[in-house]
Amino acid sequence: MGSQVKQVLVVASKTANSERLMKEIEGRAAAEGCRFTLLIPDASDREKADRTLAVVLPLMRRAAGSPVNGLVDGPDPFDSVQRAVQDGSYDEIIVSTLPRRVSKWLRRDLITRVEGLGLPVTAVIPKAVGADCWRRGHPRLKLGLLSRERPAAGRSSLFH
Repeated sequence: MGSQVKQVLVVASKTANSERLMKEIEGRAAAEGCRFTLLIPDASDREKADRTLAVVLPLMRRAAGSPVNGLVDGPDPFDSVQRAVQDGSYDEIIVSTLPRRVSKWLRRDLITRVEGLGLPVTAVIPKAVGADCWRRGHPRLKLGLLSRERPAAGRSSLFH
């Protein structure tokens, strides 16, 4: 690694506190000494987005071992990512989204569109909750977590 720290834009909303994303951030920070910025790109409710940042940023800071900035934009996720890339100096983008069967971002082909911005893009898709949880009224579904993986130990769940 050279003397320049790699700047990584993390695009996430409902999966922002997923264990898989935290492990990705932790691994990148350990291997490459990255700096991260979390973008919540399709925020239609600013208060809800601010609550998400309040919960997730400390978790990301712990995973990264360094400060993590937070951005909120909306309502279109691609336009939000494009603005962040234009306004920032990022070297790479990580997009964390729900599994295909429930992801609006994947149905809108967000990852392919973001790749068109010219930066390397990594997609992080948390493990889906098993079908048995859907049929049995799994308690996590009542919390609004739908098909996200469980937050890592000691991490709080997001209620959106």
